[in-house]
Amino acid sequence: ISQDLRKTIVDLHKSGSSLGAISKHLKVPRSSVQTIVLKYKHHGTTQPSYRSGRRLVLSPRDERTLVRKVQINPRTTAKDLVNILEETGTKVSISTVKQVLKGRSAKKKPLLQNHHKKVRLWFATAHGDKDHTFWRNVLWSDETKIELFGHNDHRYVWRKKGEACKPKNTIPTLKHGDDSIMLWGCFAAGGTGALHIIGGLKRGEHYVDILKQHLKTSVGKLKLGCKWVFQMDNDPKHTSKVVAKWLKDNKVKVLEWPSQSPDLILKKICGQS
Repeated sequence: ISQDLRKTIVDLHKSGSSLGAISKHLKVPRSSVQTIVLKYKHHGTTQPSYRSGRRLVLSPRDERTLVRKVQINPRTTAKDLVNILEETGTKVSISTVKQVLKGRSAKKKPLLQNHHKKVRLWFATAHGDKDHTFWRNVLWSDETKIELFGHNDHRYVWRKKGEACKPKNTIPTLKHGDDSIMLWGCFAAGGTGALHIIGGLKRGEHYVDILKQHLKTSVGKLKLGCKWVFQMDNDPKHTSKVVAKWLKDNKVKVLEWPSQSPDLILKKICGQS
């Protein structure tokens, strides 16, 4: 709004015209008319207030360009985006681009081929109508690695300068030997079953020994029905001939499990049951 128009708004207000009449006559939004009049009443001027500080490097159009580029390809690097803007005549730093877009770390997911997707769809279709009675009689199993001294991945701590070596700010490690153990465990909707420390599970025979020790005892402990079903993933040890023969000889019904299945499927089914 020009300065001349601002003075006209104030003059009309002084002559007794209402805010709505001024807005309609000059075709200026009523909120703008009200702001100009209030500013004149409080400060005695119609000059607009200019904000201090550095002007924005990126215009709204530049920001829309960045958003459009990353929507097409989310893996576009910040350096590539800087180059794209430079081609349009806008020079910015990589940090400016990062502040506008606020990138996030990409999550790691299993690589799914078309046949993996088809098997997953089959599994969902085949089991989608199963009621809670079926899922309550499924014995779920898996192996996991447990770190004896916490996670070995990168960790942050809040500490003062010079306190890096204090015990509370460090993660203990072992110089020789493994600082983790492998566990096999199972559970059902009614609770947890056996937990077995694996001393070196390398072949199918070792897995059969675990099943001999804990499978039927866990079924009895959890009071599963006579039509209980055993779930395990497609680890080569689990699908070996010796394991398949033992399961068949002991009449253990195994839940067919799609390859590359995330743990989320297992948690989702158990949560519903």
